[in-house]
Amino acid sequence: MSLKHAVTGYWQNFNNGATVQKISDVPSAYDIIAVAFADATTTPGAVTFNLDSAGLGGYTVDQFKADVRAKQAAGKKVIISVGGEKGTVSVNSSASATNFANSVYSVMREYGFDGVDIDLENGLNPTYMTQALRALSAKAGPDMILTMAPQTIDMQSTQGGYFQTALNVKDILTVVNMQYYNSGTMLGCDGKVYAQGTVDFLTALACIQLEGGLAPSQVGLGLPASTRAAGGGYVSPSVVNAALDCLTKATNCGSFKPSKTYPDLRGAMTWSTNWDATAGNAWSNSVGAHVHALEGHHHHHH
Repeated sequence: MSLKHAVTGYWQNFNNGATVQKISDVPSAYDIIAVAFADATTTPGAVTFNLDSAGLGGYTVDQFKADVRAKQAAGKKVIISVGGEKGTVSVNSSASATNFANSVYSVMREYGFDGVDIDLENGLNPTYMTQALRALSAKAGPDMILTMAPQTIDMQSTQGGYFQTALNVKDILTVVNMQYYNSGTMLGCDGKVYAQGTVDFLTALACIQLEGGLAPSQVGLGLPASTRAAGGGYVSPSVVNAALDCLTKATNCGSFKPSKTYPDLRGAMTWSTNWDATAGNAWSNSVGAHVHALEGHHHHHH
């Protein structure tokens, strides 16, 4: 990634009542656009991508590809997200790992995607997902963007399959944008219980990842763009920004105070660019500006 700090947004390849967008409609505040979602096939581990042209008002594949290229020319990354709430992609054998790598690489080549997002919400097998991502990386090369969007429960302990996978592929991992929403209460790194919807929920849970082996540049905060975007866990952009300040500068913390600062924290993610647009792009205007302002607040050592 060229940018030290990055804002990731999911772009909906379907119409669920949020503003329908073309890729060209996504604001420039988004550095990484995750196209949601790839589709499972009947082959174990394999995926494909089908643009929902009808649902998106006649958006053609050629337009889509041209819009992806234009975003990339503007310095953005566009990746394909595998999974989602209804995603049924299962990588639990060597054969399915190979199928995953081959099919994702094929989709990347066909549409020009810069990489892949792992958003599997039904668990994953760290042995075979690691194999799959290693094989994909070998094909795609060192510039491949690799992001993950685990649920909170998946990142409570380094023993979890998602956390293990992230650590296994740390050398090729761009960012883990955990979903700090649709969650029950969770433990923070201080062993205390925190509830979603608070700055402490963001900071004390991020701390587990920061202390558990991920680099600060590999940790991002995933939040809904509006109250309609998730069943629970929405916080105003100002709370997201406070959490970013707390983790990077030890300012604007709640009751939880991290033991040190993490100025290289990667940034934030939202579901979705479409729900953000529905709410007047309030999320990306505020959080985007805040994340990008983090660039200037620390020294670069060469």
